[in-house]
Amino acid sequence: MKARQLFSVASRYTFAWRKGYLSSFLSLLSVLGMVLAIALLILVLSVMNGFDREMRDHILALVPQLTVKSWIPVEDWTDHRAVMHSHPQVEAAAPFVQLQGMLVRDDKIDTTLLHGIDLAEEEKLAGLPRVLSPADRERFAAQGRGLLLGKALARRLGAEVGDRITLIIPAAAGADNRTRFEHLQLSGLLDTGTELDESAAFLHLAEAARLAGTPGLVHGYRLQLRDLFQAPRIGWELVSNLPQGFYANDWTQTHGNLYAAIQMSRDMVGILLLSIIAIAAFNVVSSLVLVVIDKRADIAILRALGASPSDINGIFLQQGLLIALLGTLVGSVLGILASFWVTDIVAWLEQLLGISFLNTDVYPIAYLPSDLRVEDVVVINAVAVLLCFLASVYPARRAAQLPPAEALRHE
Repeated sequence: MKARQLFSVASRYTFAWRKGYLSSFLSLLSVLGMVLAIALLILVLSVMNGFDREMRDHILALVPQLTVKSWIPVEDWTDHRAVMHSHPQVEAAAPFVQLQGMLVRDDKIDTTLLHGIDLAEEEKLAGLPRVLSPADRERFAAQGRGLLLGKALARRLGAEVGDRITLIIPAAAGADNRTRFEHLQLSGLLDTGTELDESAAFLHLAEAARLAGTPGLVHGYRLQLRDLFQAPRIGWELVSNLPQGFYANDWTQTHGNLYAAIQMSRDMVGILLLSIIAIAAFNVVSSLVLVVIDKRADIAILRALGASPSDINGIFLQQGLLIALLGTLVGSVLGILASFWVTDIVAWLEQLLGISFLNTDVYPIAYLPSDLRVEDVVVINAVAVLLCFLASVYPARRAAQLPPAEALRHE
């Protein structure tokens, strides 16, 4: 038989859904299983990729990728910063002051770790300023005793922009070993949609240094790197070139476990969902075996008309491939559309139901991200087609070995 004739028979067995054939019904079930598996895998991997992207682009862009601190407050901090800038992997370095305290408004109180920053220097890090609205930025720059808080932290305090907040500095953190009360004004809110909104608190560098009892001094530097995954090595190299008393902390110590957990979850989910594709593919085995049984008479007639065993084998291999191609095509389209819309759909459901599926006090971000990657779609489709082809080999060989006379005798 010619290749065109073989394809015609295989397509009729696969797509003649309106004629009530058992073979077509079984093929339809196989296609639906493949569609569901592929669409689900593309969607879930896109969501996991989204968490990975948000972790790198938002959380790790806002927290210091590398922090170089000194046990003793630094006076000639510009000289030390020049040493850091000389490293080829360091893009920017901004000084900071750390201060522990308690924020109080009315009857609400919350402990926090405040950071004193120079807003102009922070702009070089391309982190904090980009999540501030222009109005909040100008307000904070104009207010010497201004305060920036994460949105979730401000919500716990019941504070809004313009409110006065009392900062309690414990005796151990103050300049004169006594508890101090300072009144600050909330200049702006940080709304990153990440867990940083739960604890972020920023003051002006000079004000924080004064409150810490180290006016004119800084406690360390926040660094932006060209390759954040090289942070541990870069930190060790920088500390080696600085005077004694400096030490380094990097993002792998503060958020490394979270990033590793996201990576591991993505890999595990991928493996589990690939098993769903494998189940759907091997469902083709049972479907095609039943098709072979249902089409024994047709196979016998084709053999009597001159079809060779290899022709029969080709018909059922092509049927398996047609099921795979149709399932991957429809499943990929549905999975891609779902990946593009899942963030908006979840946000709409949250608004409709008045609940929050994700909250930054539990999850790293407060929304469901999605990042569709072409390479994932290609790999998923290639694996699905390969598995379906392999699953079609046994039924196709069984059909090719079916004796024509024996098949007709049972009809």
